[in-house]
Amino acid sequence: MVDIEDAIIARLESHGESFEVLIDPKVVNHLREGREVELIDYMVVDEVFRNARKGTRASDEKIKEVFGTNDPIEVAKHIILKGEVQLTTQQRRDMQESKRKRIVSEIARNAINPQTGAPHPPQRIEMAMDEARVHIDPFKSVEAQVKIVLDALRPLIPIRFDKIRIAVKLSGEEYGKCFEDISHMGRITKEEWQPNGSWIGVIELPAGMRDDFLGRLNERTKGNVETKILK
Repeated sequence: MVDIEDAIIARLESHGESFEVLIDPKVVNHLREGREVELIDYMVVDEVFRNARKGTRASDEKIKEVFGTNDPIEVAKHIILKGEVQLTTQQRRDMQESKRKRIVSEIARNAINPQTGAPHPPQRIEMAMDEARVHIDPFKSVEAQVKIVLDALRPLIPIRFDKIRIAVKLSGEEYGKCFEDISHMGRITKEEWQPNGSWIGVIELPAGMRDDFLGRLNERTKGNVETKILK
């Protein structure tokens, strides 16, 4: 459970009553993005209040009437998903900054400059977001906001989400060193082993990861790798 000093109030008003729970602000994003969590670990106490600041509990009858259950965890989940969350200014600022970084990372991972075919550095994306005065909602998912941010950036920088295919040739020994990186960063769409023991594969990956992918292979193999960007 979370300390009360670090908690915020999530509130839902229904049937003329207020229902409140004391929670860790981090769990709001987790739940609203569909992640599985042990909600009890993010609550101060497994109680539903009518007024959390005064410690006044909501009646069991009203809780059952409104939520169809008296399970405080299920009720808390419903309140967090459907109700209002009271954040301090600093909590909101911290959550916005964390969400902003994740959005920048997602765009940098998938986007390229269609004029050059090169990825956009995260710093360029951040500068364009500042120029476009993009507002980040601390409670909306990264996926829901990426398209909004892209639409705001397009008048300022040439940008497009894309995938690329890279042909890779490795010796059997180097393949063993690189397989985890290859499978983690991209998807192998074609592969075959040569009579001399070397491995040839075609990897599809988000276009923005091109330089990181090539750099990782060169680092792992100390340059003992052949690659070719495919059309």
